[in-house]
Amino acid sequence: MSQQAGRRAGLDGQAVLLVAGLADLAATTLGSGLATVRWLLRRSDAADLAADAEQDLVARGRLALDRYAAVPPAHLEILARHARTQQPPAGQSSSRTGAPRKGADDV
Repeated sequence: MSQQAGRRAGLDGQAVLLVAGLADLAATTLGSGLATVRWLLRRSDAADLAADAEQDLVARGRLALDRYAAVPPAHLEILARHARTQQPPAGQSSSRTGAPRKGADDV
């Protein structure tokens, strides 16, 4: 029983360290982000930067939707279309020489 309690305490301690590390990372990232926002607000061309950022985000969103939302065509459907284009029109032979095919009655 003491081994299980020791393992549980080890896992609990590891979870606490993991959460503390994530919190530190979030705080550091948030602090860095706020510093960047303050620096951007001091710039004279902040409106132009915001417009460029909006255009970039829209373009990235469009690309992401095209990449993940587009359903690729069905493989069998592509094969069927290809086979249909390879079939000769009715009344024509399917041989490459253009000569009519000989059937069992034509012998």
